Amino acid sequence: MASSSSPPPPPKLPIPGRRNILITSALPYVNNVPHLGNIIGCVLSADVFARYCRLRGYNALYICGTDEYGTATETKAMEEKCSPREICDKYHAIHDEVYKWFDIKFDKFGRTSSPQQTEICQEIFHKLMKNNWLTENTMQQLYCDTCQRFLADRLVEGACPTQGCGNKTARGDQCDNCSHMLNPTELIDPKCKVCKNTPRIRETDHLFLDLPLLKDKLVNYIDDTSVTGMWSQNAIQATNAWLKEGLKPRCITRDLKWGVPVPIEKYKDKVFYVWFDAPIGYVSITASYTSEWEKWWKNPDNVELFQFMGKDNVPFHTIMFPSTLLGTGDKWTMMKTISVTEYLNYEAGKFSKSKGIGVFGNDAKDTDIPPEVWRYYLLMNRPEASDTLFTWTDLQAKLNSELSNNLGNFINRVLSFIAKPAGAGYDSIIPDAPGARSHPSTSALAEKTSKRVDQYLDAMEKVKLKQGLKSAMAISTDGNLYLQGSKFWQLYKEDPVSCAIVMKTSVGVVYLLACLLEPFMPSFSNEVLRQLNLSPEENLSFSQEKGEIVKAKSPWDFLPAGHKIGRPVPLFEELKDEKVSEHRKKYAGSQAERSSKAVADAEATKIANQLKSATLSGGSKKEQKKQTGSSKSKEAEAEVSVAKLDIRVGLIRKAEKHPDADSLYVEEIDVGEEVPRTVVSGLVKYIPIEEMQNRKVCVLCNLKPVAMRGIKSHAMVLAASSDDHTKVELVEPPADAAVGERVTFAGYSGEPEASLSGKSKVWEKLAADLHSDGELVACYKDVPFTTSAGVCKVKTIANGEIR
Repeated sequence: MASSSSPPPPPKLPIPGRRNILITSALPYVNNVPHLGNIIGCVLSADVFARYCRLRGYNALYICGTDEYGTATETKAMEEKCSPREICDKYHAIHDEVYKWFDIKFDKFGRTSSPQQTEICQEIFHKLMKNNWLTENTMQQLYCDTCQRFLADRLVEGACPTQGCGNKTARGDQCDNCSHMLNPTELIDPKCKVCKNTPRIRETDHLFLDLPLLKDKLVNYIDDTSVTGMWSQNAIQATNAWLKEGLKPRCITRDLKWGVPVPIEKYKDKVFYVWFDAPIGYVSITASYTSEWEKWWKNPDNVELFQFMGKDNVPFHTIMFPSTLLGTGDKWTMMKTISVTEYLNYEAGKFSKSKGIGVFGNDAKDTDIPPEVWRYYLLMNRPEASDTLFTWTDLQAKLNSELSNNLGNFINRVLSFIAKPAGAGYDSIIPDAPGARSHPSTSALAEKTSKRVDQYLDAMEKVKLKQGLKSAMAISTDGNLYLQGSKFWQLYKEDPVSCAIVMKTSVGVVYLLACLLEPFMPSFSNEVLRQLNLSPEENLSFSQEKGEIVKAKSPWDFLPAGHKIGRPVPLFEELKDEKVSEHRKKYAGSQAERSSKAVADAEATKIANQLKSATLSGGSKKEQKKQTGSSKSKEAEAEVSVAKLDIRVGLIRKAEKHPDADSLYVEEIDVGEEVPRTVVSGLVKYIPIEEMQNRKVCVLCNLKPVAMRGIKSHAMVLAASSDDHTKVELVEPPADAAVGERVTFAGYSGEPEASLSGKSKVWEKLAADLHSDGELVACYKDVPFTTSAGVCKVKTIANGEIR
């Protein structure tokens, strides 16, 4: 073991002839503990990609650090009655500790309040001045007479001026609700955040980056790079929206003390605005890592820059920062690929660092749920195309069903059987497997595994991390089916040659999974390699040069015959219902309210109580039967599980009156299939036809088609009705729910029936328990209709039946 006094390894530098990848995560702001939304939005996503690059043998450098200057730090320092430097020291250490616990492996985790930041920021500023990209202008700015100071953006709150937004607590720089960039003077009824008094408008001089003058350079860069760099769709949309609105000169100075000083006499009492200096932090943190930082940042021919962030950060990285670099005239390494996440919401509301709502990094540690489980859950729930929802029951389901019953069960069964003494197993020695390629089920598995690996590599190269993870987990599912189908416990006695093939192939798949899943769950992979008696440092690799990718076509070749494995132990511990209930209660409301046991979000608490008694069904049906000896009563219970229903998010493309029935509509509904389904609904007397156009609905898709007045209906739109049946309303999924997405019910897992049998009366039995509750949430019994974007609701009918 290396001593603590061992010198650190020399800094990484680009290597000619190698693929050199520079990776940055949006710099987390240092005014609070990061929550799960922050973690998946930037540092964790970037970490997965950095680990993948290292796994492939690329020369990757992962840079991040805390963003420490600006109003938010000054405000936090006022709250905690200390200096901005003390705030930064405190929270930088907290961030560092949280990320270490989450197994985030930075090459450098630095800070923006450094000498390198001041030097590089001021050097860039001087070049912009010299090249005439800066202008001077007089601004009307809010001034607080009580505090006797100009108020920076984040020291002002008021109503958002954007039509239709309605947010009463928008900040002076940006509205968190509609994401519009703002100026403080645009706010309606502004208030000083410090003293709560109304500020007045006063004039003051500031410097501006003249974005309109830089537009041609910027648009050329965006047009070229967004295609070659495969920018995520949400990044392209946000960038185009900014360009469409028209670029305006952007102020780069602020009346603050805590920041990088503006290096000219007239503005010596001002600092650079945080949007200008924060992205430069990527460069300065690299400079604090190596004095040869320009080999990474001014080397566009040999270095690819990948940047990770949440959607609210897009304009700063696709408009502001590139304009700043282009304006210097230097040959910078410009961003090639941007990966943007939407928001991760918490139970029934938004995660909020400033409001303290949600599960925070230190909370995750306190739950005793291991970091690899948190990483898996967040990445499988990564909000890549639309907002996604964190719920405790979903975390429980993914841990118990996907990690424990699928992945962990497969690995443990393989290794435990090999570890059994001779006569019952292989005495921990991997057997030889001649003839594996001609063994039918084994060659079929190899072909399937090779395709999955190709899908994994394609997804990861395109930074589609969730799809990469799903492809890797599918290999585990295939392995489970292969292992179970082989009946290896019988083969051991009846056909030892085939048994040896199955076990050597299966242990090869175990090794493959350890490699492919390392970017997602590094501590899991290290433990699997320990159980295989292999060193992670020597054996964690999946590169073309070393031949690992080719071996995916013959997984029996991954590990040599005669290799002795280590001691197998279970890899995951199931999460019990009572623990889920305990965690949900503990982390309800805001951080401040938790200490006084108050409840901030009524809907989240309502859902918490509803889901309290939810149970999970995990593992394959065969294994459940074997383990529990399922009785007929349990089989009957399984037959009427709400999971039998194929309820999906649908979009009504067109609705018109039935030609032969006054009370019926005929709708064309997109449910995620190649062609829309024709659906007939008796809703004419309840819902006007104009309200039936282009709206999302919940659609039951596996009812047997039935002809209604000569037109066959291929699904059913779900609606709630009042007690007296005089009022009917559609069950509506959240606006951000994906069309075709299956509606789920926490605690009920399984695949829907292809077609609900009329004889079994499944629909009739389940329909009796479908209703809207007192909070207007659509439920089965007490469990909400749930999508990745939240729960489904009705407008006004409480406690109505749903049909």
